[in-house]
Amino acid sequence: MKRVLILGAGKIGRMISRFLTDTGEYAVCVADVDHVALERLEQQIPGIETRPINAADHADLVAAMTTREIVVSALSFHFNPGVARAALEAGVSYFDLTEDIATTRAVRLVATDARPGQIFMPQCGLAPGFVSIVTSHLTEWFDELHTVRMRVGALPLFPSNALKYNLTWSTDGLINEYCNPCEAIHEGKRVDRNPLEGQEEFSLDGVRYEAFNTSGGLGTLCETLEGRVRSLDYKTIRYLGHRELVDFLLNELRMKERRAQLKEILEAAIPITYQDVVVIFCTVTGLRKGRFVQHSDARKIYHQQIAGESWSAIQVTTAAGICAAIDLHATGRLPAQGFVRQEQIPFTEFLANRFGRHYEPNGQNAFSRSDIRVQDEVSPDIRTA
Repeated sequence: MKRVLILGAGKIGRMISRFLTDTGEYAVCVADVDHVALERLEQQIPGIETRPINAADHADLVAAMTTREIVVSALSFHFNPGVARAALEAGVSYFDLTEDIATTRAVRLVATDARPGQIFMPQCGLAPGFVSIVTSHLTEWFDELHTVRMRVGALPLFPSNALKYNLTWSTDGLINEYCNPCEAIHEGKRVDRNPLEGQEEFSLDGVRYEAFNTSGGLGTLCETLEGRVRSLDYKTIRYLGHRELVDFLLNELRMKERRAQLKEILEAAIPITYQDVVVIFCTVTGLRKGRFVQHSDARKIYHQQIAGESWSAIQVTTAAGICAAIDLHATGRLPAQGFVRQEQIPFTEFLANRFGRHYEPNGQNAFSRSDIRVQDEVSPDIRTA
């Protein structure tokens, strides 16, 4: 039985705990500074082990890891470099969910000193995470790549405010995505683009959406595909009208300069919802056997009931991504040492995994569509504003 330490008893940490514990193959301990959150988790998952911890205390982290083989950080991204350093000292493999580019670089630096059998795998959620796995799979079909477009959004099923949005995951991560530079490849070269720019509109399954630049969703794909693709970008999907209001809030009111205050405003004014849908829409164009073709993968995953409790789609997809990575590591299906990228996970193995199946159309409350199209122009169903 693999011994796992999960740091963070919040929305995603609880889902990861449920998934791993229910297999009967992982001995899970959840650590958090919030005693109330730990008590709630003990009531929801009988027999689970918990312990209080100060994630800013290096000695406390190392002590909590010494009896474990794997540590999972479901904390806010700014804790992760310290968690990775503690994991290195304790000799345990490390997984996280961060979308923060600087944090991933810090974890990668720590990973250079990894011991045999010890891996460091950040960005294991939805985006970055699964979106890199499916996109990498799409690119393998081509002889020559032209464009790679990755679009992902976690949206309320019943939007009822001006933003047409509800909080579904980390507010810190949301603000980070909306405020930080966005990596991309343009005309074969890596560039940084401004967040909230590059607005486009598209239709999927009869619903109209907008998408715009946000930070972090590409994971390490810029590095992986540099020199192989002409254009690569990632954009977040929202309902029409959301971007304009966020741009006013962040740029005209200059709230991006006061992120702590912005977080307080958002969490006080925008309710959490567990009735949501995750939309994934990835499109690749290029040459195959001398013809210019497009290959797309579109998925919708809805909120659902698991073990008698309601879980949001973003909880399910994010936790499924990291739990599948842990499973594949535990069974020797991933590189055995050092830094591991999401796109190193084989797509078919991910979907065949007991956790990865939550992304499949035959899973509960899921929809997916794969499309191969021969065309003379790029993405006629996408209009750039």
